[in-house]
Amino acid sequence: GKRSILGRMPGDEWQRFANLRAYYSFMYGHPGKKLMFMGCEFAQEREWNHDHSLDWHLLEQERHAGIQSLIRDLNRVYRSVPALHELDCDQAGFEWVITDDSGGNVYGWIRKGNDARARCLVIVNFSPNVYYDYRVRVPFAGKWREVFNSDSAHYGGSNVGNIGEVQTRETLVPELHLTIPPLAAIYLV
Repeated sequence: GKRSILGRMPGDEWQRFANLRAYYSFMYGHPGKKLMFMGCEFAQEREWNHDHSLDWHLLEQERHAGIQSLIRDLNRVYRSVPALHELDCDQAGFEWVITDDSGGNVYGWIRKGNDARARCLVIVNFSPNVYYDYRVRVPFAGKWREVFNSDSAHYGGSNVGNIGEVQTRETLVPELHLTIPPLAAIYLV
């Protein structure tokens, strides 16, 4: 049962790499420590073997270079958005906002930092469908910036997203109407 993470992903080539991007983005957005084995940072096809060097030549291919860029940017976002790490080991740092969309395979939560307004909305779509006008309730009215989108063309994705920011709709409780890319995750602050 040993294989690389990419080797465990189902589907065609597009789905395998999109699933991998969504999975890593899920991991970075979810509480807990992050764990990657050697070669995972650029989607090595074969399992890591201490007797051989990593398959660095794979970085000549766009999909593998895209995964390397994704991990670099996830590390940057993780460090620069306090809500993703400040209360990592405290249950007060996490709140589910989408828990009942099993049919759409969409999950969402808010990560919280020490500052009352330090929030990061994480939405993960584990389906190959694009969802337009997807409604999510949020704690604050105003503009929410999309600081990360794993479906970006920079990572080998299809570039579906929210064009940088979304304004809440004024309802009884503020809500966002989002475009959620396929097999992808977005982070909004």
